[in-house]
Amino acid sequence: MSSKYAYRTLLVLVDWLTAAIAWGAFYYERKNLIEHSEFKPTVTFWIGIFLVPIFWVLLYLIQGVYFDVRRLYRIEVISKTLKSSLIGVVLLFFLLILDDEVTIYQTYYKSIFLLFLIHFGLTLIVRYVIVSIIVNKVQSNQLTYKTLLIGGGEKGLNIYNEVTGLKKGIGNQFVGYVCDSSTSHASKVLEYLGSFDEIERVIEEHQIEEVIVAIDYSDKAFLTKLLAKVERKNVRVKVPAEIYDILLGSVKMDNIFGALLFEISNDPMTIGHQIFKRFLDVVISIVALVVLLPLYIVLAILVKISSEGPIFFLQERIGKNGKVFKIIKYRTMFVDAEKMGPQLSSEKDPRITRLGRFMRKLRLDEFPQFINVIKGDMSLVGPRPERQFYIDKIAELEPQFLQLTKVRPGITSWGQVKFGYAENVEQMIQRMKFDLLYLNNRSLTLDFKIMLHTILIIFKAKGK
Repeated sequence: MSSKYAYRTLLVLVDWLTAAIAWGAFYYERKNLIEHSEFKPTVTFWIGIFLVPIFWVLLYLIQGVYFDVRRLYRIEVISKTLKSSLIGVVLLFFLLILDDEVTIYQTYYKSIFLLFLIHFGLTLIVRYVIVSIIVNKVQSNQLTYKTLLIGGGEKGLNIYNEVTGLKKGIGNQFVGYVCDSSTSHASKVLEYLGSFDEIERVIEEHQIEEVIVAIDYSDKAFLTKLLAKVERKNVRVKVPAEIYDILLGSVKMDNIFGALLFEISNDPMTIGHQIFKRFLDVVISIVALVVLLPLYIVLAILVKISSEGPIFFLQERIGKNGKVFKIIKYRTMFVDAEKMGPQLSSEKDPRITRLGRFMRKLRLDEFPQFINVIKGDMSLVGPRPERQFYIDKIAELEPQFLQLTKVRPGITSWGQVKFGYAENVEQMIQRMKFDLLYLNNRSLTLDFKIMLHTILIIFKAKGK
């Protein structure tokens, strides 16, 4: 097990254990100090000892504490522990304590204060010790993340020297650099791993976790294209101070004591919201599959008898971080519809069957994609997944298109709602603008709005 997962597992186990001890101590002290009765470990007590810690771990998961424990710092731990303790204690009060029989209401206040004091105090002390150990290991370069330097010129060498020359390390373990020249300044201290065009391969092969950009910033178009390739690989991107104002998206500095490097952060949705979005995706998809089962059976029979060929149409699409998956749809075209190569469909496409035309109007052909959502290939809402063939064509004209692969593709999208289906590359680029707008402003509220608009489109039969 890598150090990344080892410390994450340790923190989860410690959080579970401290929550169990805190709940047991609270239960015991409440009986003695507040209720003035004899403590007896009943079945309810033991059930609480097991289930309450699970509640806390889930709350911490939604909060994003376990995302990458190597990057936690002490002030952050204090802040997050305080917030989660306040929220968790209030929830437990209404779920488990409020229905207790009491003689005076002051008992409730004493109970909630006692629970908060015990849980927050115990959790913070243990967490602070563990995070301090992690921070010390990061600063002594015993705990690191594989880092790639983009650019091997004098600027790249200066950044490398600045980072490695810090008195306290910030966790960067330089694996090598990418540049169009293998004999640049950085070759004196780092291994040359490939050209800029090979950056995606380099990130995958060397399991890169963080990249530091150190190239000439005068060519904004090239920089945008390069960053789009990097960001789709789900790695952290850091840039020097002078570049932050020319890049799209928000920029944050995560270490005030290290080198002057800023982290690019384009995702407006918090980790907690992302987890809740995924939870809704799975729940809604399961409900849809169960409720719509009769419709699925009817559509399958109609597709089978309407024309020769399979019921379902499977096609490779590009998902989150460039992952290839097979999208599932009801077949709406005749067999061998693309024997001449990849083609986009049009409103009067002769390859579409009569039933297929009707299904596309109501978007019934998309319904099997709830299976893709449950599998984790897709989300209910997100940019529509495209084939690699068209992604390459669009990226040549608009490199920003690659940013859409940073999130799970969706059954429906803002681009599909506002623009509709695209019949050529030019229209795909126009639709991309709406999806980029969604990407930089995505939220659960916006997702619900898009789903409502999609339902209206289905009832109005405005698909094609």
